[in-house]
Amino acid sequence: MIVGALRELVPGERRVAIVPATAALLAKAGHRVLVERGAGASAGFPDSAYGSAEVLDRGAVLAAAELLAMVRLPCDPRSPEGAIAESAASARVLVGMGEPLSGSPRIAALAATGATTFALELLPRITRAQSMDVLSSQATVAGYKAVVLAASLLDRMFPMLMTAAGTLAATRVLVLGAGVAGLQALATARRLGATTTGYDIRAAAAEQVRSVGARFLDLGLEAGGEGGGGYARAMDESFYMEQRRRLAAACAEHEVVIATAAVPGRPAPRLVSADAVRGMPPGGVVIDLAAERGGNCELTRTRGDGAAGEIVEVEGRRVLGPIDLASTVPHHASLMYARNLAAFLQLLAKAGAPGLVDGAPDPAADEILRDTLLARDGAVASARARERLPAG
Repeated sequence: MIVGALRELVPGERRVAIVPATAALLAKAGHRVLVERGAGASAGFPDSAYGSAEVLDRGAVLAAAELLAMVRLPCDPRSPEGAIAESAASARVLVGMGEPLSGSPRIAALAATGATTFALELLPRITRAQSMDVLSSQATVAGYKAVVLAASLLDRMFPMLMTAAGTLAATRVLVLGAGVAGLQALATARRLGATTTGYDIRAAAAEQVRSVGARFLDLGLEAGGEGGGGYARAMDESFYMEQRRRLAAACAEHEVVIATAAVPGRPAPRLVSADAVRGMPPGGVVIDLAAERGGNCELTRTRGDGAAGEIVEVEGRRVLGPIDLASTVPHHASLMYARNLAAFLQLLAKAGAPGLVDGAPDPAADEILRDTLLARDGAVASARARERLPAG
């Protein structure tokens, strides 16, 4: 199989799909690896490090690759115009992340080109797929970076310090959502010396929060909220109204709130009201990791209002909804993503890629390939993606 990796074209995207270590792994498995010049430079991987790959101009990679390994598929809503035509016309198989549940018309446009496309966000939550789980690996990076951002914006230090000038109290950090990003945020904040508290509507989350040394916040609401694959499920608005009311009291006791709650394929639940932000201690900081999906905080600037990533100042408190957070730590994010991708490509190779586009073998024979198959034979193959597309 001839595998190609290109320099990512989405503005601000600094990750690369194949790093030198995974290029060597793929080459050892008998694959030919092609990398565009400069593809890994922004992530700290110079061309000279790709000893197991052929470093070529973009056109040469596009012309020769049977499969394109990507961070962002051309159907990603942020991909530049022309990305679909360029990638799909040159490669028989595309693998990467493309926000398949976004409902973007680009998904249908990419499918119409005939390219066989696998979206890694659709991986089933099974043990065999853990080594390929890009959502978890990138959420780990985002959870870490969220704490670093909070520390840089806060007007105080995180740890308790006993000095000759007096004792400084530890910063209190509240993390909403105990998924991978939330647990990593709790662990990172604790390493920095903060007092940490975690909250989640899922019943199983309390033990996970305590496992990273944090206190679990019990709001006294009915537990549950467990959706498919271990994700949270959407609740009704009356639940969220009461949840916001009780969370406001908790926010008042914390200098930092990091919100990570998300439901796959749906707008993020609104957890933190404007009044809750105003009730935080002076100088308080909210980091909203759900900004790309509408935000957990009422005051977050989101993609929907065209100002995502901007800091909102409210009576001495700051709210930040960062976007593309994993790509701001591109070296380690790329290392983890590339390992996930390489594991998926090894499975794909066993199934016969790039012969998949010729009608055999059928990816439905494997649960992982069946679930991640986004497009094939000119149509959107994923039922989950299809149901999100606009009618007609």
